Amino acid sequence: MSSVIYNNIPSINAQNNLRVNSQNLSQSIERLSSGMRINRAADDASGLAISEKMRGQISGLDRAVSNAQDGISLIQTAEGALNETTAILQRMRELSVQAANGTLTSDDRQHIQREVDQLKEEIDRISTSTEFNTKKLLNGDATARWSTSDADKMDAIIRDSVISGNYQLDVTARVGKNQVLKSDIMTLKEGSFAGD
Repeated sequence: MSSVIYNNIPSINAQNNLRVNSQNLSQSIERLSSGMRINRAADDASGLAISEKMRGQISGLDRAVSNAQDGISLIQTAEGALNETTAILQRMRELSVQAANGTLTSDDRQHIQREVDQLKEEIDRISTSTEFNTKKLLNGDATARWSTSDADKMDAIIRDSVISGNYQLDVTARVGKNQVLKSDIMTLKEGSFAGD
């Protein structure tokens, strides 16, 4: 007895085409549901590497935005305290003008002086108690920090009224394993500075 093997070539081709179409459909559904063209390295290895690098950059930029928002909040806190201090100083000026009135008695001037003393205490309280995230803002312990992406250059421009005199400036820079430490004396005159 002989055996005969029958094969159905059109059926095999149809099954292969169905498998390929099913895989393509599955991949398309995965891309649609995730919203991304690249879901795994097999989709596009170099594209995945680039997208992961960009994802890291985006994460860093998101953190920078958050840090900037924290800085804005800090400045707004200090600004509120300074606005209140300005209002107190204006009241003190009003009181000093009032005290210069020749028609006031010494008792009247003592009452004015008591209010001025209380206002001075309030200014001191504001300066010692104004803080943001446990950091005192107006008590005179402020420090400034700068960072730069250019290793050869760092500029800081401070525009404000300054008191002339000699001030010490300490600069600490860390680049890799090397450290640069420098301390200079600079002289401030009329809002400009001169140093070595």
